[in-house]
Amino acid sequence: MAGWVVWLTIAAVLVVVEMLTLTFYLLWLALGAVVAALTTFLFPELVLVQLASGAITALLLTIFTKPLTRRFRSGGAEFRDAIEELVGKEGIVIEAIAPGKPGIVRVGSETWSALAEEPLEAGQTVIILHRGTTMLEVQLTGGQT
Repeated sequence: MAGWVVWLTIAAVLVVVEMLTLTFYLLWLALGAVVAALTTFLFPELVLVQLASGAITALLLTIFTKPLTRRFRSGGAEFRDAIEELVGKEGIVIEAIAPGKPGIVRVGSETWSALAEEPLEAGQTVIILHRGTTMLEVQLTGGQT
C-alpha cells in the first residue's frame, strides 16, 4: 500500500474521532497527517521528512489556533441555558403535590413534573428550588392565584 494512503487513512480516523471529542487537537493532528501524505506523495523515500512535516504542521496549528479553540470550547459568557434559569422562578401548582408523590407545576407556558417536601394543593404559588433532568423541586411561596 502506498505511504500516502496510510497517511490519509490516519487523517480520516483522526477526523472521525475529533467529531466525537470536539477538542480540536485531533483535527490539527489530522491536518498534519494530510501534510505528511502530500509530502509522501512528493518524496516517498524520505520517511523522516514525512514525519517532520506532519509533526511541525500539527504543532504550529496547535500553537497559533489556541486562542480560537479556547473561545469555542468555553462557549462564551453570552450563552445562557433557559432551562437553568427556571431556578428561582415562580410557578402555579396544576396537580396537587404530596411528599414523595410528584404533581404538575406550570412555569410560564410550560408544565413540569414537580416534587415538594410539603403537601401542595392546586392553585398554590410555588418557587423553584432545583431542576433535575425532568423534575423540579418546589417550595410554597404563599398566596393563591
